[in-house]
Amino acid sequence: MDLSGIPYIGEMFALGAPLCWAFAVILFRWAGQTVPPFTLNLFKNVVGLLLGVVTVLAMGDPLWRSAPLSDYWILIGSGIIGIGISDLLFFMALNRVGAGLWSIINTSYSPSIIFMAILFLGESLAPVQWFGVALILSAVLAVTWMRGPKGEVPKKTVVVGVLLGITAMLTQAVSVIMVKPLLESTDLMWNFVWRLLGGLGFMLVILPFRPDRLKVVKSFGNVKDLTRMLPGTFLGTYLSLMLWLGGMKYAKASVASVLNQTSSLFIFVLAVLLLKEPATKRRIAGLIVGIAGVALVTFGG
Repeated sequence: MDLSGIPYIGEMFALGAPLCWAFAVILFRWAGQTVPPFTLNLFKNVVGLLLGVVTVLAMGDPLWRSAPLSDYWILIGSGIIGIGISDLLFFMALNRVGAGLWSIINTSYSPSIIFMAILFLGESLAPVQWFGVALILSAVLAVTWMRGPKGEVPKKTVVVGVLLGITAMLTQAVSVIMVKPLLESTDLMWNFVWRLLGGLGFMLVILPFRPDRLKVVKSFGNVKDLTRMLPGTFLGTYLSLMLWLGGMKYAKASVASVLNQTSSLFIFVLAVLLLKEPATKRRIAGLIVGIAGVALVTFGG
């Protein structure tokens, strides 16, 4: 179905993607109060893969294509790093720092991608973009001093959460750089399915070695756990991706990417409104500095 005739449809899709992801982060934070990070990530990958396979088949596309075997290994490897490992670190960080502080850490995604692009793709930055990276990093590091208005979150917990969050962004950046050439020449949904398969396969391999493996499996049949895990999984793993695809298809890539960055702002606002997390002056200042850095990195080239 061609939607190109609808005014600003691409921009609406591109803005809807980070909004869905923001709600997903809030739901994941809520689910994380009773569901461990490993269980939540495993469930997300199972449901996301099922939805992805159904979508590909519904579109009449094949799951196995006449592509080089190396392409499949790259996608699977990217999924292990970006979905199996990075998303697990994301859930671990979210449980420690909360959605509000995560919105600031989330701005480190841009410099993580830039660092990997410079390291592996030979790309470079203008001086003003380096200044933007410095702003983002300063905002993320400042999170370690943001423990709530009454210091209710231990500093050690916040520091560990920040380190986990930064590592999550770096591993996610590695996984993106790995598949960048394939994304430019192949169907994105096909990439999505095989990356999820890699992430899910990784978690299934290590599941038998976990002491809580029986508890993890039982969570899939626990109605209370399912009601907490399913909404965030649908919004974050599936719907936000569909909207992101629509934004990239019907809007200019530069416009869509800037609108996608509003996820940090949405997450922060929703954390305050729905989770009642504090909106302190330090948190607001950190978010503003982080977003300003993202803007400089985006438009400074």
